[in-house]
Amino acid sequence: MRKKNALLLIAFLLTGWSLSAQNQKDPLPNLINRAIEVNPNIKMLQAKLHAARENIQIGTHLSDPVLSLGLMNVPTNTFSLNQEAMTAKVLGLTQAIPYPGSLKAKADVKSMDTLIIRQQIADLNNNIRDMVSELYFSLQEKRKEVDLANESVDLLKQISLVAKRKFEVGTASLQNIILIEVQLTRLKDKIESLNGEEQAIQAQINAYLLRNDSILIPTTKILPIEVQNIKTESLLKLAEQHRPLLKGIKLYENKARLQQKEAKFAFYPNFKVGVQYSQRSYNSISGMNYPDFLGVVVGVTIPINYGGKKTAKVNRTRYLQDLYKQQYNTSLQVLQQHFGKINSRLSALQNREKLVSKTLLPQAIQSYQAAMADYQVNKIDFVNVMKAEDAILKIKTELAVIRTAYNKNKAKLEFLSGTGSN
Repeated sequence: MRKKNALLLIAFLLTGWSLSAQNQKDPLPNLINRAIEVNPNIKMLQAKLHAARENIQIGTHLSDPVLSLGLMNVPTNTFSLNQEAMTAKVLGLTQAIPYPGSLKAKADVKSMDTLIIRQQIADLNNNIRDMVSELYFSLQEKRKEVDLANESVDLLKQISLVAKRKFEVGTASLQNIILIEVQLTRLKDKIESLNGEEQAIQAQINAYLLRNDSILIPTTKILPIEVQNIKTESLLKLAEQHRPLLKGIKLYENKARLQQKEAKFAFYPNFKVGVQYSQRSYNSISGMNYPDFLGVVVGVTIPINYGGKKTAKVNRTRYLQDLYKQQYNTSLQVLQQHFGKINSRLSALQNREKLVSKTLLPQAIQSYQAAMADYQVNKIDFVNVMKAEDAILKIKTELAVIRTAYNKNKAKLEFLSGTGSN
């Protein structure tokens, strides 16, 4: 019980960023839900699920009885029905009866298809969640880069005013003003490029929502990293409980086990029961009315394993079980590698964010302020001011990239563990 509660707590922590985003009126959950709702592949799988449900009833019940009508012992010289005593009109009814339990075994196999398709739907939901989240955080990043570039433009304009005043009094060269204008042009070009990338990402998200690609998608402010350390072992246990892909492999293994049970019924006989009523007419030669006949026939199939065909069918299901078991273990191995890599990235991003936000950024701001003050009193060259301003832009951009990369990796953990698909 304690172990189960611990895993539930970890799952809650893993998805905590999503809940926190919802509290801030983050549109991401709504975007994901909308993308899932309109996705045509999900609707296709839902139709496939309905078909699989109906398929359970096909071939898992008794076959229709066979009604037969005929004539028996008709003399070929006259084709008269009252010439011979053995001539009769025959009415027959035959019913095939499979070995008890075989029909249920078939139904059990087919019912597994509905469970498998449900997991396919859940897995597709999980994939859509992952892709939309990735694009959303990329959109956040591009918009932040645009904002930072615009802030840098405003800062350069302030620097330009200082340079122009110094030029007017003869303490700065025209080259300084030209250098600022060149930098401003480069920034404006960068902003246009970033705007294009932003529009492309927005169009991709709108495509998932099946709507016009120019519709604005709002994003929230990029928040500082909230440190959460989750061990790989715990993530693997969560994946076994929640990841639709793993659940689907287990269901395929269970289906193969049921197919093995179904295949074993081939070694048992099936039955056929028939009732035949023979009606005889008045015989003109003897002048007698002969009694009618009633016959009952029971047929039994002889399950001969010619060439080992029945054994091969059973063995095939055994090999399938082993195949899915190894596929499951391989998937866990791959997940362990991914979890290890992502946890390492998250740890590195946490350390980098702390270093950049607490040390590098304050140092860059102080360096810029000092350079600006020294430039105003002609202690340093103008190039140093430009370098200090450019360093602030790069560090702030790097900080935004680190924070969005952290969110992307957290979303990837949620995708790989399957905790967001429930």
